[in-house]
Amino acid sequence: MIETIDKTIIPTGKIYKDKAFWVGIFIGGPLVAGYLFSENFKSLGQPEKVKSTWVITIAVTIALFGAIFLIPENINIPNQIIPIAYTAIAVGLFKKYQEEKATAHIEKGGLVYGWWRVIGVGVIGLLITLVSLFVIVYTSDTLQQATITTKTYGAVRHEIDFDQSNISEQEIDKIAEGFTETGFFDRSFAKYIYVEKDENKFVIYISVVRGVENNPEAIQPFVEIRNEMDEYLSNNEVAFKLVVDYIDNVIKVIE
Repeated sequence: MIETIDKTIIPTGKIYKDKAFWVGIFIGGPLVAGYLFSENFKSLGQPEKVKSTWVITIAVTIALFGAIFLIPENINIPNQIIPIAYTAIAVGLFKKYQEEKATAHIEKGGLVYGWWRVIGVGVIGLLITLVSLFVIVYTSDTLQQATITTKTYGAVRHEIDFDQSNISEQEIDKIAEGFTETGFFDRSFAKYIYVEKDENKFVIYISVVRGVENNPEAIQPFVEIRNEMDEYLSNNEVAFKLVVDYIDNVIKVIE
């Protein structure tokens, strides 16, 4: 009697299962997806797919965060929606491209990574993503500040800040002339404004004290000056944004 020998070879590598994808990617972001897919491809005997996996991952990550930065501030999206969405997509891709081989790997006695490893990968991915975003935002702000120019007008040196790549110096001079004609640029005290151009509209940020937005009598002079500036700069629309302390803290818009 001939004895049969089980020639099944136990896989040596470890893989990540679908639940690991759910947890790791949700914690660490899309870069973790690239890592999990790449490690699985290596262990499942498909190392030739690792390079393309990372190329796609990086491209998708850049596109995703670029799209997030472009979402208007007035659109309120719950914080969990986007992570859940890209995690679900990644899990769907796992089921399509890796689940069959992963199941066979496990049935042959192959090992899977434990939860501590999964959580650790997720946390590291999160840290890498946060550092990358910080560098991008910091670099962007630095480049933007490099194009900001300040001009002063009058004896008390009223100050106008503007971005040279957005609006011309000649237009700023014209705006300063308008503020002088309306009496806003007077000799009482120096005033600070920031100007940007949105197509055919001059958006003028004016620094004010907190609480003025709740005082109709205090707001009325700004309404009148805006109307006069709209007539003076007849080729352009004019909008005032009253701010406190910093440009993004807009407390009142006058159009």
